[in-house]
Amino acid sequence: MDFSSYQDGARKTALYPEAAKIIYPALGLAGEAGEVANQVKKILRDNAGELTPERRAKIIDELGDVLWYAAALATDIGISLEEVAAENLAKLAKRYDSGTIQGDKRE
Repeated sequence: MDFSSYQDGARKTALYPEAAKIIYPALGLAGEAGEVANQVKKILRDNAGELTPERRAKIIDELGDVLWYAAALATDIGISLEEVAAENLAKLAKRYDSGTIQGDKRE
């Protein structure tokens, strides 16, 4: 599936008041990102640091919710997910080329 198809499908299920445009998906995105972090935390607490198939499935489920809210927010501000992705990769490439993405050390 491509981003355009996903965003179109997500738009059909975006059932929130017009007055809540931008705000509703932004808050949902923050909440769902927290759910992803919570599942990763549980890898440490409940699974001794091991990513089990069950925990992986839960993370995938929460990432789907993150994607839905990101698509809804992008739609509300009038941009496609393709544009978001392209702009993000361009920004990261510029940072990589200038040496500002390093982590521990870029080899």
